[in-house]
Amino acid sequence: MSIQQGERDRNMKKYSLLLGATALALAPAAAMAERGSSGHLNIIYWQAPSTLNPYLSGGTKEVESASLILESLARFDDTGTMVPWLAESIPTVENGGVSEDLTSITWTIAEGVTWSDGSALTPADFVFTWEYCTHPEGGCAQASYFDGVTSVEAVDDRTVRVNFAEATPFPYTAFVGSESPVIQAAQFADCLGARAPECTSANFGPIGTGPFVVDEFRPNDVIELSANPNFRFPDRPYFATVTFKGGGDATAAARSVCETGEFDYAWNLQIDPTILSGMEAQGNCEVVVAFGTSVERLHLNQFNPDPALGDVRSTREAGPHPFLTNPVIGQAMSMAIDRELIVEIGYGAGGQATCNVLPAPELYASTANDSCLTQDIAGANALLDEAGIVDSDGDGIREYEGTPLRVLYQTSTNAVRQDTQALVKQWWAEIGIDTELRNIDASVFFGGDPASPDTFQKFYADVEMYTNNFAGVDPQAYMANWLCSDIPGPDTQWQGANIQRFCSPEYDALVAEMARTADLEERGRLARAMNDMIMQSYSIIPLVHRGGVSAHAASIEGIRMSDWDSELWNIMDWRRAE
Repeated sequence: MSIQQGERDRNMKKYSLLLGATALALAPAAAMAERGSSGHLNIIYWQAPSTLNPYLSGGTKEVESASLILESLARFDDTGTMVPWLAESIPTVENGGVSEDLTSITWTIAEGVTWSDGSALTPADFVFTWEYCTHPEGGCAQASYFDGVTSVEAVDDRTVRVNFAEATPFPYTAFVGSESPVIQAAQFADCLGARAPECTSANFGPIGTGPFVVDEFRPNDVIELSANPNFRFPDRPYFATVTFKGGGDATAAARSVCETGEFDYAWNLQIDPTILSGMEAQGNCEVVVAFGTSVERLHLNQFNPDPALGDVRSTREAGPHPFLTNPVIGQAMSMAIDRELIVEIGYGAGGQATCNVLPAPELYASTANDSCLTQDIAGANALLDEAGIVDSDGDGIREYEGTPLRVLYQTSTNAVRQDTQALVKQWWAEIGIDTELRNIDASVFFGGDPASPDTFQKFYADVEMYTNNFAGVDPQAYMANWLCSDIPGPDTQWQGANIQRFCSPEYDALVAEMARTADLEERGRLARAMNDMIMQSYSIIPLVHRGGVSAHAASIEGIRMSDWDSELWNIMDWRRAE
């Protein structure tokens, strides 16, 4: 064995320990019930899904609702451990599934897996899914999961090989996690490229391999599902039918589980923590919290969103933002914020103040930006004064090169977010920045409609706030979200994860370097460097490292909430206590 090969093997073993990649099978749930024996399950997501195709929306509500239907080769459990899902086992260098030169990964589909229509899941479906998401006119929201993939091969009836352009130390991206599922080639065959959003029947009712099938989908309202009769586990899911209701607000969703009993599970309970504790104390529900990589953050638009620019606003053609590309202004905006107070009034045990867009795992968490944890209004004012960004006409608003510092700050409609907006507006006023607040219904804001002017991807504002995260424990695909090539625009159907329009050739080079770096410690250094570059551009201002907070009826058992994947990842094991 060469020294180089030995180093590669040692690093793959490190990954096996980090990811739990030696786990070869998902432990079955105890045989306590039969398929459908728990009756009906009511779920409420107060942000309503607009599609059931996660490749056409980066919104959590779409990804998680689709995860009841569509599946991947592997997923991440509640501990962040990667477990086989549609695959027989997790490929590694040791078991021969990952090539010694790290340029390919070969998966074996578990025996007997079928689509819900009874047809066999084949490698051709994975080949098609790759072609679908990488089509240049498709605007795939999850394109970063296929970065560096040169081809996907159908080796035989059950074997799929993913080939990379160069050595890829962490090959567990394509078809891993809820954001990168396989879709049926037969159903989506006529939906490639620009036609993808037009395939309403497929996007609203995908045929999947998961525990449930879609009976009815009303966008931005409700999904009715029933147990997949061809699901590979004959005793599961334990629930016969599911109603997945969308809309409303977080407080009403919590009450519907903890007080009225109308629903069995409520997601993303971003409400006053004292109110939620009071509800739980009534004994009808259990609040569950899981920390992963979710960060509530402010995005500062790097392109000009001036409405006078018409259809080109917030695109490259509009040119740079009049003042938010100046990092001094972004730094002052960050310094003015009291993150601990935001946590106290809005998140409680479900939040931690953070200065990083990449807060975890520990290997990747930077400490270089921790000064933001202390609010410094005086320092922010001094910073702006020193840079010559002053209030020249005495109206209380500073100007930069003749442009008043006025911002439109938008987010989704949610009581905690509106409280945060009000606080931030006050703090920014204290440093001479005038702020107009706007909130948009969450189902619209996080929707994937390329015709809507109100989506977070279009970003027709100066500042917007929301939470995002990544599945799994390796941040390579997540950090690739800020490549220059991933900026949303009309040419991509407004899909793309680089929401604030950050663009740096130096950053792109770091992404490329990480993609070919095997040593785990060195990958940690590169990830921290990328985080720091974005943070110090002040195109993103992190606020809160959020734990996922949900609640379920006390009668529901088997829930293992994960913030590393869809929190519904093990819904096939949920059951009602007898």
